[in-house]
Amino acid sequence: MDTCRIPENASKCSGNTMECFMVLSTQAQKISIGILCGLFGTMCVFENSLVLYLIFSSPGIRKKPSYLFIGSLALADILASIIFVCSFVNFHVFNKAGFSKEVFLLQLGGVNTSFSASLSSLLLTALDRYVSISRPSEYKLLMTRKRAWTALAVLWVTCATIAYLPLLGWNCCVLDSACSELFPFVDDNYLSGWICFVVVLLGCIVYAYAHVLWRARQHVAYMEKHQAQVGKQNTRMRMDVMLAKTLVMVLAVLTLCWSPVLVLIMYSIFARLSDRLRKVFAFCSTLCLLNSMVNPIIYALRSKELFSSLRRVFSHFRRQLKVSEESPEAESTHRSSAIET
Repeated sequence: MDTCRIPENASKCSGNTMECFMVLSTQAQKISIGILCGLFGTMCVFENSLVLYLIFSSPGIRKKPSYLFIGSLALADILASIIFVCSFVNFHVFNKAGFSKEVFLLQLGGVNTSFSASLSSLLLTALDRYVSISRPSEYKLLMTRKRAWTALAVLWVTCATIAYLPLLGWNCCVLDSACSELFPFVDDNYLSGWICFVVVLLGCIVYAYAHVLWRARQHVAYMEKHQAQVGKQNTRMRMDVMLAKTLVMVLAVLTLCWSPVLVLIMYSIFARLSDRLRKVFAFCSTLCLLNSMVNPIIYALRSKELFSSLRRVFSHFRRQLKVSEESPEAESTHRSSAIET
């Protein structure tokens, strides 16, 4: 296994670098983390898979760029949940460290790629909503499916490239630099750069949503003043305002769930973390799964199109279940009639 500089406050670590980062010391802590990851991860995969199914099984929904971006967000949450739960539980709960530096950085890159793609998808969705509200007459010309798919491709390639820089050589083992106290093999300078990238994404999202809400508020005032003069445009404006509010809720949940993690990461760059704070970081990391689990619930409650599609799916399922329950009775009736004949 590769060895490099271990955290200075991890005095109990001797030769094995990976053991320095196994911060859960009691069985109760490991069980708690295991339950949280299992519950949040399972629900996240199920809910986001359902969102993807609802989007791509409905021709009317999947043709809209805004739902392509939401589908990208759901896919990012699924990948983050699967990779995070498997690697996090395997490392912190079962204390398995028998893998190489490359394998660990591959897993960490997968989680970082998914989270960055999730944020970037929210940014594209915010821009999509802003164009829809500010320039409704030109929206279909400006936001086409081809442009949406191109933007998503650029998004995922960029996020993956940045996330896998440690695997490509920007790590503390290759550079012989200071390692992070929270992540094995990760260079503090890279961690600072990644935090800056995330903060820039969050800043752009907040800036875009500020304009979206400002335009939405203008539309609400316009509708209240000219309700008698607007018809279908009134309904469309209301839908845009509703979707804008929904996406702001998604952003608020994301910020609340990820703020503790980001604050502790930034703190670890400038100061040493105690063992207690490192345990707090491990538990705060599960909030990322909670965020991914809550997002689909917000879609189902706030998006009329997705909610209608969900109702159709459940209605179809109930009909199929009813037919399957009635078929044995119908078959027995048919057999008895044949015997009497």
